[in-house]
Amino acid sequence: MPKQKAPPPVADINVTPMVDVMLVLLIIFMVITPMLSKGVSVDLVKTKNPIPMQAADQDDAVLVAVTRDGKVYLETTQVTADALPNKVKDLLTNRVDKTCYVKADQRAKYGTVVEVVDNLRAAGVDQVGLLTESTEKGKMAEEAAPPAGA
Repeated sequence: MPKQKAPPPVADINVTPMVDVMLVLLIIFMVITPMLSKGVSVDLVKTKNPIPMQAADQDDAVLVAVTRDGKVYLETTQVTADALPNKVKDLLTNRVDKTCYVKADQRAKYGTVVEVVDNLRAAGVDQVGLLTESTEKGKMAEEAAPPAGA
């Protein structure tokens, strides 16, 4: 029996495995991205001149969220207005920087937000940061911040 010749090598690139891997990575990122946001998601108030607060994005930042229906969340757990000062005091013990950040839904009642700020002050918080979004679509919060020397 005569020996058969091997077919000539194919010079085309097979992109099917690469497309499969890219689609799997895309799905993984689409699933994980919503989980990366810290705390409860709310529709933040939009402002023209926001001040950047990079410290609010840190892992150890104390974040209090007020939803549209008046529920208060400390990080991701729902708390009552009476229990908030004690829980915040526990989080702020042995910390030099006693700053808390409040992100309130734009439709939340003003009285609820004021009550949360009062409870944070009662817990010994030095500074309260109110988180907002910029109204200008293409403009980043860093660009809207006032210059450091001003």
